[in-house]
Amino acid sequence: MGLAEFERKKDEKIDGIIIDMSPSPSFSHGIVNSNIHTIIKQGLKSSICLVSMENLDFKYHPEENDDYLCPDVMIICDRKYLKGGSYSGVPKFIVETLSPSTAKRDKTEKKDIYEKAGVEEYWIVSPQGSVEIYYLENGRYVLEQSYMLQEDKEEEDFNADTEICLKAFPHIKMTLGEIFEGVN
Repeated sequence: MGLAEFERKKDEKIDGIIIDMSPSPSFSHGIVNSNIHTIIKQGLKSSICLVSMENLDFKYHPEENDDYLCPDVMIICDRKYLKGGSYSGVPKFIVETLSPSTAKRDKTEKKDIYEKAGVEEYWIVSPQGSVEIYYLENGRYVLEQSYMLQEDKEEEDFNADTEICLKAFPHIKMTLGEIFEGVN
């Protein structure tokens, strides 16, 4: 067996339709995900919760069908729903980092799926420097915060030191500068 046969093709399945997620997104996409994942992983040390990065399928209708998404970053706390490479419970937190091929789906279909599934907090991050934070309120997503990184200290709207904390894990904090560190 060749190496290629062992590699899992990255895809997602929405409404029974398989969506090919290759080719891989840009280098900056991976840096942003890694920055967020690393900070959360540190914050979850000695916690029952786990954070995954681009490697765990979220089966959002396990009782109805086998549709799944593969979030860029996801926190799960109920391990009984973890089976193999998939999770069928309700994630506490999800990040999708935009790429040209996924931007529309991340902001529409996936946002709706995460909202219906009951994911408390959803971040849509652009490697170009924006972060939108949605909180679930009465079953609907509300845009809680929207940031656009300004890292030039000379500018009056400099905000790289702005700290963001996770709603369900207020002790996990990161600055806008940390999220986008190494992208440029």
